Amino acid sequence: MTDTAPRRVLMDCDPGTDDALALWLALASPEIDLRLVTVAGGNVGLERTLPNARAVLGLAGATVPLLAGADRPLIGRFRPETRVHGQDGLAGVVLPEGKPAAPGLAADALRAALREAAPGSLTLLGIAPATNLALALATEPELADRVAEIVLMTGALGEGNWTEAAEFNAAMDPEALALLLQAGPPVTLATLELTAQALVTPERIARLRGQGGGQGGGRCLAAALAILEAVPPSRRFGHRGAPLHDPCAVAWLVAPQLFTHRAVAAEVVLDGRDRGRTRIDRWGRGTAPRNARLLEGLDADGFFALLGDRLAALP
Repeated sequence: MTDTAPRRVLMDCDPGTDDALALWLALASPEIDLRLVTVAGGNVGLERTLPNARAVLGLAGATVPLLAGADRPLIGRFRPETRVHGQDGLAGVVLPEGKPAAPGLAADALRAALREAAPGSLTLLGIAPATNLALALATEPELADRVAEIVLMTGALGEGNWTEAAEFNAAMDPEALALLLQAGPPVTLATLELTAQALVTPERIARLRGQGGGQGGGRCLAAALAILEAVPPSRRFGHRGAPLHDPCAVAWLVAPQLFTHRAVAAEVVLDGRDRGRTRIDRWGRGTAPRNARLLEGLDADGFFALLGDRLAALP
């Protein structure tokens, strides 16, 4: 907890198993004043990510406005990731249907929220392909001064998880990511190397269940545990567990003391076999200015304790 005012956050997502937990963590955290949720096609198509977001918000009893956005990247075609998230996006976990989304388009709603805000008063939190956020800022770039920080779960220092070169969110819309890296506000990156430290193992699932009183807690924690148990363990981690990507970006806003970080120069490759690769200069070897904060280290035990405590407090 903190005595400072909560961060006013506009959150863009593509639920997605880890997006669901990220949304619940944001809703359960008094450090975050969640003003708007927008949805893109990403982990699965928009025809599934939007109902999933509605269900996740509805299960928590949240009333935050929710709008649909882009169903494809700025350039190229849409490609889902069903190996992890399943055909439905929530690994087969069925949630009650949520309330309808608000009318309108995500980029329009983002711009409207930014227009009404004071300079430097809003945080953009992106845990999906960056299309919606990029559309908002690219079409009205003077609104960038309203943004205090852009926090993204995207990119990798080394090997990707979609191709050998690229992380999924970056690969799905690298042009959108490039626009955000050049938009002007400070950018914070939670890359695959960071989220790999948030490895969900059977032991950690058991501890999360214990934080809910041993019976799964309320309906949100119970659903979160069901999702975590349904996600297949990753071959990249010797089948010991699966990384919990998107809640890491939320946790940075909630408990930055859990992280170590450094200023870096970051760019994204837009063509060729390495399309979607994030080139991150950690040591200042090049001449490009340092335009991003790279989250490097995570107190994983502290992260999972925070996640369990907050989700256990939800309905």
